[in-house]
Amino acid sequence: MAEIKAVNKENSPKRGRRSDSRDNFRGESEYQQSMIDIARVTRVMAGGKRMRFRACLVIGDKKGKVGMGVAKGADVTLAVNKAFTKAKKNLITVPIINETIPHRVDAKFGAAKIMLKPAPKGTGIMAGGAARIILDLAGVSNVVAKVLGSNNKINNVSATLKALQMLKKIQPKVKPENKSEAKKPVAEKKSKE
Repeated sequence: MAEIKAVNKENSPKRGRRSDSRDNFRGESEYQQSMIDIARVTRVMAGGKRMRFRACLVIGDKKGKVGMGVAKGADVTLAVNKAFTKAKKNLITVPIINETIPHRVDAKFGAAKIMLKPAPKGTGIMAGGAARIILDLAGVSNVVAKVLGSNNKINNVSATLKALQMLKKIQPKVKPENKSEAKKPVAEKKSKE
């Protein structure tokens, strides 16, 4: 009897609760996430200092989509949840050809500069710091990157995302199956008349 009641409770609709995507907010998501930076920030107010937490979070599906969110909250979990929702709104699509990027690109954001170059299979992700995390979550398996000019993690992430947005989708060249047949002119048959 107890088992039947439990099953009926599970299958019955929930009353007084929302049934939208907020119920499964931190549950099974199609995006993987990685923390770039958590900082305690202080604001001086009348009557004292107000302490909050700033979270910088990067999410990606390893299939070409990646995004970044920066948010503040009264505690770390609030900041992380807000950053996750911001990152979901700021997703970009990265063109990936043969597990690498299509061409070289340079980008600048603030004082941070980044250079991304395509690499052959087996190279892996040769990048440092924040750029490595973003390229991994975007699903780029082989790439060479160099971060120049700044040690600010948030600016480095923004420069990397700007560089990935600058990439153009290039279609790989399709080779004809038989080159000799493609080049030969069709011979006309002469009639005996």
